[in-house]
Amino acid sequence: MPQLEFGNPLILSQVFWLLVIFGALYVILSKVALPPVASVLEERAAKIAADLERARALKDEADRAMAEAERAQAKARAEAQAAIRAAIERAKADGSKAQADQAARLAKQIAEAEARIAEARAKAEAAIGEVAVAAAQAATARLIGISPDLARVQAAVAEVARS
Repeated sequence: MPQLEFGNPLILSQVFWLLVIFGALYVILSKVALPPVASVLEERAAKIAADLERARALKDEADRAMAEAERAQAKARAEAQAAIRAAIERAKADGSKAQADQAARLAKQIAEAEARIAEARAKAEAAIGEVAVAAAQAATARLIGISPDLARVQAAVAEVARS
């Protein structure tokens, strides 16, 4: 290959200028062009790190807010359950009181009804006794033709009623 023939004096000068040009490009790039690029990359890295840190801080804040909201929700739920239990207990107490009042009222009505029944029974028994005395007196008068003594008929009817 003729390009790599180092015996040619032209090749040595070309290699020399190649090294000079690459050296100059290296110095220019390292001193002039690459520092702004490096600073832009550092700024971007710093901005990304700051954004990530801010995102972590916001996430931590959101997690704390979520935990606080969950605690508040649990507290509200507990208070609601306590209020429900209290309402149920009040309703049970009110129901028990109403039931006791109703039972007392019914017991009073039953006692009054039993008293009326006893009174009616006594009246009926008295009326039956009077009817029995009148019937016995009428039957005796009809059968034997004499009207028996009222006191004796009442005594006889009372004795039959007791047995």
